[in-house]
Amino acid sequence: MVTRSKGGNTLGLVAAMSLAMGTVALAVLPGEPVAFAGTSAGLTQGFSEIVKKVTPAVVNIAVTGGGGGGGKGRRAPLPPGPFGGPPGEEAPEGELPTPPPMPPGGPGRPDQSGGSGVIVNSNGFIVTNNHVVEGATQITVTLSDRREFSAKVVGTDPKTDLAVVKIDAKDLSFLKWADYEKLQVGDLVLAVGSPFGLSSTVTLGIISALGRSVGIADYEDFIQTDAAINPGNSGGALVNMSGELMGINTAIFSRTGGSEGIGFAIPSSIALDIVDSLQKSGKVVRGWMGVAIQEITPALAKSFKFPAERKGVLISDVNENGPSYVAGIRRGDVVIAFNGKEVQNVSQLRNLVARTMVGKDALVKVLREGKEQTLAVKVAERPTDEMLAKKEPSAPKEQPETVKLPDNVLASLRVQGLDAALMSQFNISAKMTGVVVTSVTTGGAAEAAGVQRGDVIQEVNHEAVKTAEDYQRASQQLKKEELAVLLLSRQGNNLFVAVNPK
Repeated sequence: MVTRSKGGNTLGLVAAMSLAMGTVALAVLPGEPVAFAGTSAGLTQGFSEIVKKVTPAVVNIAVTGGGGGGGKGRRAPLPPGPFGGPPGEEAPEGELPTPPPMPPGGPGRPDQSGGSGVIVNSNGFIVTNNHVVEGATQITVTLSDRREFSAKVVGTDPKTDLAVVKIDAKDLSFLKWADYEKLQVGDLVLAVGSPFGLSSTVTLGIISALGRSVGIADYEDFIQTDAAINPGNSGGALVNMSGELMGINTAIFSRTGGSEGIGFAIPSSIALDIVDSLQKSGKVVRGWMGVAIQEITPALAKSFKFPAERKGVLISDVNENGPSYVAGIRRGDVVIAFNGKEVQNVSQLRNLVARTMVGKDALVKVLREGKEQTLAVKVAERPTDEMLAKKEPSAPKEQPETVKLPDNVLASLRVQGLDAALMSQFNISAKMTGVVVTSVTTGGAAEAAGVQRGDVIQEVNHEAVKTAEDYQRASQQLKKEELAVLLLSRQGNNLFVAVNPK
């Protein structure tokens, strides 16, 4: 799983942003440019006209203080497979240069770091990444013509890693947003920014993929590109061949800390709304349905009578105080369309809901017990994380009971009824009911399905479990080679897990 981390030597996902100390060897390859057979005359002449249009609107951002964009960048482990080695393997820090105007902090000097930004309004509004300016005590913006301005933060949105800053200037060159719906895999793109502090650097590539989710932000729908993105590029522009702003460069997969041809940009479809909201009010208002959602696996699809070949997203929980509960959406429903658009995955549905105007009715098509139905959900404003995390106290429960092991797929689990001591030990909400998993047999079916110690089992094959007796009855009803679908609560979040017999 891809997670966030700061500092340290890791093999992984690097936020293409600030600078570290060191040196870089520059290599010059001999020979003249070669025009390949079949290359159009326009391509052999290069992209100078687009570059002339774009570079005046891309700025260098130097930051003093803070930790979000400083030092050596954000890094996170790569998943196993073609992107890297085994889980947890880490890449060396790498020695990177620190050219002007961003010298490293030394004794008696505040730390400095930097990235890039894009002017999106002639009156000095600039979009960049949140991690570039997070915690900054001073922000200096340098334009392509070398003019310098102090900037102030207008607003930030850590959930998308976007921020807007403003400088006191007028009649500036700026970029218009591209229409995301017109983007296609294979389109040519240019990445513009300040890698390693080298301002107005332009690299060429294509759109490698759309709709990527890599686990570094709450709301993701990244454009993947092979245009070179390096530390210092964060917050810079990804533009199309019309010089329009397609996305904001944000992160890379890398073993070395530098570009390896896999970079990610926040698309205009997300950035435009966020930036507009930050410019107008300094904050972001998001739509909210009041549900927890998860991807539906083949095993879960079978249990919920959902055709394996179809796409959809499983509802794992419904907030009783949210709009979906009022509209009639229930846990176990599979969302297959939202406002007429087919739902492909969790990330897409989350973004569609977030972008829906608060107070507007959304038509949500669900599959329940194999039958389709469409429900109207009045989208509400998403509460703060603090409000969503509130817990309701209740009286401590009686001493727990240990459940006898069944002779089936759940035999690799040991569970106990909940009491005050177990709830405190595993940080379980006082209002929770069910049984807690106290151990999982190594190599067993439950471990293979992802069940963890501390999970609270609330359902077994859609039968409610409130007490140890409920679990005993439901688990004993399972046949020896029968699949078991468990509804778990893990750290306050509900999810379905299918335990397959081996």
